[in-house]
Amino acid sequence: MDNLPESVYVDLRATALELEEVYDRVADPAAGGVSLFVGRVRDLNDDKSVSHLIYEAHPQAITALGQVAQTIASQPGVLRVAAVHRTGRLEIGDIAVICIVTSKHRDVAFAQCKELIDTLKREVPIWKNEFYLDGTEHWVGTP
Repeated sequence: MDNLPESVYVDLRATALELEEVYDRVADPAAGGVSLFVGRVRDLNDDKSVSHLIYEAHPQAITALGQVAQTIASQPGVLRVAAVHRTGRLEIGDIAVICIVTSKHRDVAFAQCKELIDTLKREVPIWKNEFYLDGTEHWVGTP
């Protein structure tokens, strides 16, 4: 995404997420604390066996993701922020999202990484359709 500070990295992609690649984007010798959240596709949700997921993103999702990450990056003590989310079909065990926050000290990194993933899930228009082994499906987070 254009116009983001160097301290912020965001992406939406249909290809596999690589933890090391995202981690390298926020590497900073001043960072004493690095907090990382990795969201993966699990095999069970609400007592139903999941076969796979499909994530769809609104065309403005990358802009919203950049705004969320930039807000986190502007918090006192935060050095760098990364937020990368998959789209398309994901299988059990695939990485769906990676969020990383670096700071000089761990307390800021922990708190802001939690805020990053919570805000991303609440505000960025990315939708998840879960497909179950029994042949049913469900759009998660919709009425």
